[in-house]
Amino acid sequence: MTRVGVVGAQGRMGQAVCSAVQDDPALDLVAAIDIKDSPDALPDHPPDDFLAILLESRCEVVVDFTVASAARQTLRFLAANGIHAVVGTTGFTDEDLAVFADAFTESNCLIAPNFAIGAVLMMRFAELAAPHFSTVEVIEYHHDAKVDAPSGTAIHTADRIAAASAEWGDDPTRHEVLPGARGSQGPGGVRVHSVRMRGVVANQEVLMGTTGQTLSIRHDTVDRTSFMPGVLLGCKRIADFEGLTLGLDAFLDL
Repeated sequence: MTRVGVVGAQGRMGQAVCSAVQDDPALDLVAAIDIKDSPDALPDHPPDDFLAILLESRCEVVVDFTVASAARQTLRFLAANGIHAVVGTTGFTDEDLAVFADAFTESNCLIAPNFAIGAVLMMRFAELAAPHFSTVEVIEYHHDAKVDAPSGTAIHTADRIAAASAEWGDDPTRHEVLPGARGSQGPGGVRVHSVRMRGVVANQEVLMGTTGQTLSIRHDTVDRTSFMPGVLLGCKRIADFEGLTLGLDAFLDL
């Protein structure tokens, strides 16, 4: 059995991860910690003695669902101690990713903007379709407790669409009556729109259009358990992927 620790265990995603790991016969949950458990910690800055619990528990893999400011330190700690990392935290910069790539030499790290297998396929389908369409918009919907926008999944989707095609029609908008009505211009000029709404978990739609036709590629998440198969897959296969891996595609052989 693979020995697994969870950082951010009191959060909604962290609780779901703990339950999923406990239910999987191939995995052993040996540590479940949260910054709230450390009275001396700042809200986004876990101290080393707090993270040392992961060493004392002999974790082989640690799952992190926290915030970027805290995860930066956690990942440096894991890399320095040869522990694999499976990360669902978003908000990392390109500089962060470069640091992680340099740090993870004795262990491996998977950072995925979305662990729902359907969402991974949605991004792949959008990438395949992009060269055949002339306009595109990405609309992401999340719960009303999500503090960052756009989501990591939306940014990653726009990155992949932009890499697949640079041939997009001009935006006809010359005046926004309400600033931001056309969303934000992402990679390659791909427009991204963010919706924050109570009752939603995480959904995303990619709308594409060309002469006489449109294509809608949509993934809906109705429960956080949808992310768990991808998280468990990451825990089980992380040892096979050297260094830093971005996205779950390689783990699904896409």
